[in-house]
Formats: sequence, C-alpha cells, structure tokens
Amino acid sequence: MTTEINKRDLTVTRIFDAPRELIWKAWTNPRLLMRWWGPKHFTAPVSKIDLRVGGRYLHCMRSPAGKNYWSTGAYREIVPLERLALTDSFADEKGNVVPAAHYEMAGDWPLELLVTITLEERGGKTTLMLRHEGIPTEDMRDLTYAGWSESFDKLAEILLAKSLTSIVAEPGKQEFVITRVFDAPRALVFKAYTDPDRIRDWWGPQRFINTVDTMDVRPGGIWRIVQRDADGNEYAFHGVYHEVRPPAQLVGTFEFEGAPGHVSLDTVTFEEHDGRTTLVEKSVFQSVEDRDEMLKEGVEEGVIETMDRFADLLASVTAWRKAA
Repeated sequence: MTTEINKRDLTVTRIFDAPRELIWKAWTNPRLLMRWWGPKHFTAPVSKIDLRVGGRYLHCMRSPAGKNYWSTGAYREIVPLERLALTDSFADEKGNVVPAAHYEMAGDWPLELLVTITLEERGGKTTLMLRHEGIPTEDMRDLTYAGWSESFDKLAEILLAKSLTSIVAEPGKQEFVITRVFDAPRALVFKAYTDPDRIRDWWGPQRFINTVDTMDVRPGGIWRIVQRDADGNEYAFHGVYHEVRPPAQLVGTFEFEGAPGHVSLDTVTFEEHDGRTTLVEKSVFQSVEDRDEMLKEGVEEGVIETMDRFADLLASVTAWRKAA
C-alpha cells in the first residue's frame, strides 16, 4: 500500500488480489461493509446505504471499549465498478451531522469532507485508490491513514474468505450448495456444528448475539435459535432434524419465523481426508422464487462470515487441544 499526503488531503493506494466486482460490493453492500469497516479490533454493527446520487449512508464504528462512532454522508458520483465519490461527516446515531468535537476529536475539522474511490482491474487484481480530502492536521492525517490501512487489511481478509467458501446457486434451480474445507477432523467439526454451547459463538454474522432456545440433535428433535442485533431486534429460526448420523451427516428443516411457511430442507455432509474435513450443505427450497428471495436478502455474505467464524472456532479448539 502507498500513500501521498499534502496539506489537507490523503491519498491511499492498495492492490487487492480480487476482481473489482467484489471490492465494489464491499463498498456498496452494507452486510459486506460491516465486516471490514474500521480499524483493527473495531467492529461495525450498523451500516445503511441508499446507493444513488444524492442518497445517504450511515455507518457505526464501535471501539473495543464499546464506544460508538457514527459517520454519514451523501453520494455525489456513482460509476458502477469504477468510481464512488461521497461526502464524509461525523454524525449521531440518527444520522444528524455533528462537529468533530462531539467525539472529542482535536483540530479544526470541517463539517463535511470528501472521499473518492476509484477501482482499476488488471489480470484479476484490483488497484483501489482512495482520496480523503479536508483532514485538518498532520496528526489526524496519520490517524486517518492508519485507520484506512487497517480497514483495508480486514477487507483483504474477507476477499480471501470468499475464495475459501464456495456457494453455488444455479439459475432456475430451487437449491444452493455451500462447500468449505476445515483444517480439523470431522468428529470435531460435527461436534462443534451440533453443540449448543459452541453454536452461540459462530452461528450467523458477528453483529448478532445468539441464544440457543433448544437443540435436540436426534431424528424428530427440534432446534431453535434466536438472534439479537445491536438495536435489540430479535430474529428467530427453527427446524426439525430428520436424520442424524454422527459424524457423517445431518438432514433437517430450516425456517425463519419472520417468514413462516417458507421452509428449506438442508442436508449437511462431513467428509474427512488427511485430517481435514469438507463440509457440504445443500439447501433445497420449496420453489425457485423462495431460493432467489433468500439470495436477495444477502444470504451469501452471511454464509461466508458464518463459515469464517466457524473456522476460527475450530482453529482455537484445535490449538487448545494441542497445547493440552
């Protein structure tokens, strides 16, 4: 990564080993943006994007100490896959512009800065150039550069994760198939996949807190999980196990209680080779329309983040067992 600095502007250039379509989505899809926005150890629990010229965005960045920093702005220029120009302002949780002093930021910050992102792809790699205009002091430019640098490190990680998790959804079919290889034996993978004490730590995107209401892993047994977001909203899911064959296969239903009656049949297989486990999950929906509606709701990003969190959990358990 390179950087150029003048009196009030910062230019950062980074080359990503990924096509620019993925990087464009990372900037314009709120579910993806929440996975990388902010410096290392910061999270992004909220992102709202109205992607049109004149449309506004609202992002929340949360520090390790739990303090929220909100930012907002308007899109001035949108050239799909090539260029984004947007204003950048400090904000409160309702999206109202506030001065930098609201967050005890030093310096004579303008109420509105300008961020311009350009993307160029060559040979499957993408050069991202970001220009951040209006930063008031040298110290603040250094901090801003560090923040963008660490954010882009996180972005590089999720772009890599997309290559590790395969999601196949063929047009006109009422199913999609997820495949991921884990560096752990299948007995451990199966146990972590079905243990309610473990599921709380990896099931779904990180922005949610999981509560396992019930998990009776046997044929005819019921499972139910409730997720809660930062605003206190709850989302519940449930299903019934049809087949349970440890550590090789699980078959059961999946239903989101917010859309009752739309049920999928999920078959999860676990195959081990040389100490590594390939997990394949096939979800068959009641119709092509049901499948496509699920994809529109951003299931791809959620699946990738879930598989990454599951891999992290397995890695930590494996390391603990080796140390013991």
